[in-house]
Amino acid sequence: MSEPAQDAPQELRHAEEVMGTVFSFDVRGGEPDAVRTALEQAITQLHRVDAVFSTYREDSQISRLVRGELTVEECDPEVAEVLDLGAEAERASDGWFSTRYEGQLDPTGIVKGWAAERAALSLAAAGASGVSVNGGGDVQLCGVPGPHRPWRVGVSDPLRPGSLAAVVSAAGVDRLAVATSGTAERGAHIVDPRTGKSAVTDLLAVTVVGPRLTWADAWATAAFAMGSRAGLDWLESLPDVEALLITAGNEVRCTGGLAQRLG
Repeated sequence: MSEPAQDAPQELRHAEEVMGTVFSFDVRGGEPDAVRTALEQAITQLHRVDAVFSTYREDSQISRLVRGELTVEECDPEVAEVLDLGAEAERASDGWFSTRYEGQLDPTGIVKGWAAERAALSLAAAGASGVSVNGGGDVQLCGVPGPHRPWRVGVSDPLRPGSLAAVVSAAGVDRLAVATSGTAERGAHIVDPRTGKSAVTDLLAVTVVGPRLTWADAWATAAFAMGSRAGLDWLESLPDVEALLITAGNEVRCTGGLAQRLG
């Protein structure tokens, strides 16, 4: 790696294929050896999370839990932690977020955001002054990328491929997460928990901004299933949360404080 400029923090970037997507790391500052070690550990943890939680692996703890071969108590502690987070998300969303699919336990809707957030926090704890972890398009930010420069995240426009609907800025906060749920890239993959079928709403995309990616990801999924009117009202009621909703009719709706996060 080339020597960093005197006025810029050291940069370390890495992309890792795991959990059926790509996790991109952009890490600034910190003691180089400590940060590299923390990055290696974070990547190892992501693969371990995949091995534990994958519903596609017959030998994963989640698959064995579904088949009744294990109890929650016999699984790794992270399983109980994630299931508790999923239950909390279900309560907060009045059931619009669920950790069940076709009648079976499936916590994948909360695992990716939780794993990316945990990876980012571990790098910050290792001394990095700025961290961006992008897990399949959902981003957890910590610190700053450089002096007097905040992290900025572009929000794709689902109606205009290659264009941005907005740019979110992390100015003024130490942690910020940006998560989007929608049909533009993955099709109708979001399930309405009340019908068990693909959610049919007037929305194309919901982007949620908040301190923690675990919740931003879950809230975006739940709000999408609700539809634009109910989803926006619900998101407005959540503390420390802002959101941008784009409908199939090219309407853009947002929470009252979102403007303060754009730039």
